[in-house]
Amino acid sequence: MNFKRLASQTASGLRIGVTSAAILQLSCGFTLAQAAQSIESNSLTRSPIKHLIVIIGENRSFDHVFATYQSKNGEQVFNLLSQGIVNKDGTPGPNFYKAEQRAAADPTADKFLLAPAKSAFPNNALPAPLVGGPKDSYVTGDSLALAKTSENGLAEEYYPSLVSGGTGLTAHTPDTRIKNVDSLKPGPFQLTNGKTFTYTDYAASPVHRFYQMWQQLDCAVGHITPERPSGCDASLFSWVETTVGAGANGLAQPANFSTNYSPTAVTTGEGSTALGFYNVQSGDVPYFKSLADNYAMSDNFHQSVNGGTGANHIMLGHGDAIWFSDGKGTALKPPHSTEVDAGSPNAGVVDEIENPNPAPGTNNWYSEDGYGGGSYGSASYGGGSYSNCADPTQPGVAAVVKYLQGLPKPVDPHCEVGHYYLLNNYNPGYFGNGNNAYTDKSPDNTVFTIPPSSTPSIADKLMAQNISWKYYGDQWNNYVPDPYQLNYGAIGQKSDEYCTICNPFQYDTSVMANPAVRNSHLYDTSNLYFDIQHNNLPAVAFVKPSGLVDGHPASSKLDLFEGFTKKIVDLVKANPEMWKDTAIIVTFDEGGGYYDSGYVQPLDFFGDGTRIPMIVVSPYVKAGHISHDYTDHVSILKFIERNWKMGPVTTRSRDNLPNPIVARDNPYVPLNGPAIGDLFDLFDFDTVL
Repeated sequence: MNFKRLASQTASGLRIGVTSAAILQLSCGFTLAQAAQSIESNSLTRSPIKHLIVIIGENRSFDHVFATYQSKNGEQVFNLLSQGIVNKDGTPGPNFYKAEQRAAADPTADKFLLAPAKSAFPNNALPAPLVGGPKDSYVTGDSLALAKTSENGLAEEYYPSLVSGGTGLTAHTPDTRIKNVDSLKPGPFQLTNGKTFTYTDYAASPVHRFYQMWQQLDCAVGHITPERPSGCDASLFSWVETTVGAGANGLAQPANFSTNYSPTAVTTGEGSTALGFYNVQSGDVPYFKSLADNYAMSDNFHQSVNGGTGANHIMLGHGDAIWFSDGKGTALKPPHSTEVDAGSPNAGVVDEIENPNPAPGTNNWYSEDGYGGGSYGSASYGGGSYSNCADPTQPGVAAVVKYLQGLPKPVDPHCEVGHYYLLNNYNPGYFGNGNNAYTDKSPDNTVFTIPPSSTPSIADKLMAQNISWKYYGDQWNNYVPDPYQLNYGAIGQKSDEYCTICNPFQYDTSVMANPAVRNSHLYDTSNLYFDIQHNNLPAVAFVKPSGLVDGHPASSKLDLFEGFTKKIVDLVKANPEMWKDTAIIVTFDEGGGYYDSGYVQPLDFFGDGTRIPMIVVSPYVKAGHISHDYTDHVSILKFIERNWKMGPVTTRSRDNLPNPIVARDNPYVPLNGPAIGDLFDLFDFDTVL
């Protein structure tokens, strides 16, 4: 059966083709429901792709993973090696200056600055990167049996990595596993050396929050060059993580605070972690390198929001940010300082509004920033995570908006009046069982929960057109009956192995408040493995690994995310019926705060951010192809919409942006920006299989 031809037939001819397809599938042992689902997918797509699997890992930038990658077939790759910033052996290259990191100072001492005045680091060396991650492993007793019992999402050969790779060092001290840790040049450095620091060892995690990421990019109109037409030179990664790091939750800066490690000083605990990279030339990242060699990859795919996991998963699902409300669709101001009412579910919270203005007497110590601390069972504090970006008088907003509107082609911040948008990680408004998490006052719940959201998502579009979809979350079956994740698993303490903030649809009333919808579309990854093997995949599948194997630095490892991905790819390829019309997108939620040298296109107030890896595994790609089209998470929505013949999620969602038009001399920068591609250029649909 020629499914490619079938999909392009006229309406009358299509009915005949569908009947033939149904007979063929039923003769192969499919159920009627499975045949109907496959018929639906075949009849609706513009391409031979009938099943899309999107696998989302955690917190790795493109240069962090592919700094030294070279295309198997000689295609151009824009990375640290190709620019001469580093050599193949990971040492500084002739153009190392292009990635030079700088120190900075805020002369106003009370206003957040995107591009403060800069100077060289003392001794022209990076502040030492500090130790992060477990001293041993996260699995109790390093038990391989327990690891296999708790986590079923790995290819068999990767399980030993769950019980190994501990740092063996004291946290927040200079990471002596790194060569020349106290005298690194002020730019990117190789993490691994094959001896004291191997690829399967745990590494520290840099800051990855909204205003910090904007500031690390060092964007200014005065920085514009032909090579960097947005004026973002990415020179403040180390300075931001050593001055403010991952947020202070509104707490005062310690009196003995320092940006450099010393035994008597308090630091952010990171040092220059953000500048570390792996070296595929030395054998690091072997599985993802093999996928890039044999399938297709983008070197211009970006995190869609400057910020962390939650905001980027929300943008991936909605093509938009979500905002604080009454839980019924009316925008409200979040709890703010003394305005918190004693009867509010968030009583006791100091402030939920972001304030990146430096605290008095500090150099860039944000006044209110963080995820918040405490719960309903204890005193809560801090937690700034919302900004009213339509109001330039709000903290931090003016600097971003002034930059966007000062560009040669001004960019609309795209913020609605009176809306306080969620910029970082707050728990979704629903538990997995459909209960309202925002109003839940259990001592085990966090007050830092966003109310149920009315913002439409791609799920709403798919359901409206009867196109099948599922979200497969690792450990979902354990989480639903245990919404506070109190049952102790492999890590031997309160677990967050299921990622609540990673499920974009768990924020949404349209999905979570309807048991029929919720129970038909939200599943565990154990169901994914069954569905692949039994030809029961939906048209669109989003897949999230657990916190143990998602690749997040410090709490997981990149090789574990490779193992998670390999299991899925191997299962699909082992089923010819699935493999022949499936595309697997492997990407990350965000760059994790790691440095990247790529061009960043400002699209609106929320981003874009740094490049992140994105690989497409499919029989319909050319081995070793590198796409240069400018894309981000919302490009996945654009692919879904084009392939399954749908319009954008809403009239304001980012999937309304046009596809890029580029000049021949610079394929990375859209001439018609803001613009993002739809990923179709990664495929070769003329390939004869």
